[in-house]
Amino acid sequence: MSGRPRSIDRDKILDAAEEIVAQHGAAGLTFDALAKAAGVTKSGVQYCYGTRGNLLRAMIARWGESFDAAIAAHQGDDDSIEGLIRAHIAAERDADEAENARSATMMTALLQSPEDMEISRAWYGSYFARLDLTTPEGLQLALAFLAAEGAFYLKSFRMLDLPPEDWDRVMGAIAALAETLPGTVTPPAAPAAQGPASQKNDRAAD
Repeated sequence: MSGRPRSIDRDKILDAAEEIVAQHGAAGLTFDALAKAAGVTKSGVQYCYGTRGNLLRAMIARWGESFDAAIAAHQGDDDSIEGLIRAHIAAERDADEAENARSATMMTALLQSPEDMEISRAWYGSYFARLDLTTPEGLQLALAFLAAEGAFYLKSFRMLDLPPEDWDRVMGAIAALAETLPGTVTPPAAPAAQGPASQKNDRAAD
C-alpha cells in the first residue's frame, strides 16, 4: 500500500460538525466527537483541518458561500448596493426552516470563536462601506438591512414565532423600505396642459 490517506468527504465532516453544534453547542465540537459522528478517524479529521479553529473557519466559510449564493439568485444583474440589499432581504424572507436552524447554529459557532468575528465584521462592513449614511436614501437602506437581519436572527434562534402569512407581511414591509427610497418616489403626474380648443370650450361653459 502507498500509505496515502484515503479520500475524505469534507462536506460530510462539515455536515456532522454543524449537527454537533446544533445539538450540543460549540463546546461539544471536539475532534473525537466529530470523528465518531462523521464515521472517520480522528487523524482523518486532523489531516483535513489541523486545528479546531480551522474547522470552525471552514464551517463558517461554507455557510457564507451558501448564503451568498442565495442572495445572488435574487440579485440577478443588479450589482448596485440597492440591488444587493433588496436581494439580501428577499433571501432572508424566503429562507426555510432548515436554513434558519443552520444560521442559528453557525452564529453560535462564530460567537464561540472571537478571533473569527473579524470575518463577520468585514462582511457587514462591505455593505456599509457602500452606503452613504448622510443621505436619506442611504440611511433608509441601512435601516431596511438592519431590520431584516434582526427579524431573520430572531426567527432563526426561535425567539420570534410568526405564522407564515405574518412573516411575509413583516418582511414585505421591510422590503418596501428598500424599494421606496426618498428621492426615488415617482411624483404625481402634472395636469395635462389644455390646448386652445379646450380653453375656448371652458370659456363657453362659463
